[in-house]
Amino acid sequence: MEALSDEELVARYRADPASSRGEASLNQLFARHHSRVAAWCYRWTGNIDAAADLAQDVFLKAYQRLDSFRQDSKFTTWLYSITRNHCLDELKARAGRSVETTGLELEQMIDARSEDVSMTIERDQSGKLLQDLMRESLDETEAKVMTMHYVHEMPLESITRLLGLSNQSGAKAYIVSARRKLNRGISRLKGAAGGRKKDDYGK
Repeated sequence: MEALSDEELVARYRADPASSRGEASLNQLFARHHSRVAAWCYRWTGNIDAAADLAQDVFLKAYQRLDSFRQDSKFTTWLYSITRNHCLDELKARAGRSVETTGLELEQMIDARSEDVSMTIERDQSGKLLQDLMRESLDETEAKVMTMHYVHEMPLESITRLLGLSNQSGAKAYIVSARRKLNRGISRLKGAAGGRKKDDYGK
């Protein structure tokens, strides 16, 4: 028996959605494309667990919007559009949440060579100082790229697409620039800390 096409399965479900036949058609349709949708989600997020969760959300949206599918395009094209838009929305939401990061998360973004600097900063003030350093040293795009990559572990390719970066190296160029600026800022902090010690003990 020849397998039904995606579009035929949609039509069968629409003809009688409450019947077992309609439900079976829908289940077959989604089972057929689950691995593909999960792969699409992984391509956007670079995280297996996040991709699995997003794939479930995509199929829920597809189910809720199935009446909007038109036969003038392939079902996979329509499904990919939902997947792409949902992943973009999620990545944008993560980027928005990244503005309010904790001191611990920001410490993880600092170069290993600066760890001795953090040791000289009081524990209860380190988060604020690091946030101030981010604000003072980086422009808006650099701060977003650093936080999205190091805190939320997004692949550089996904960040480049999400932020619409058109430079040749994409997000990687902003990482290099941001790290250079942060290292300069950390050196200033280290110098200031050393100066205070001299004032306190070297008089």
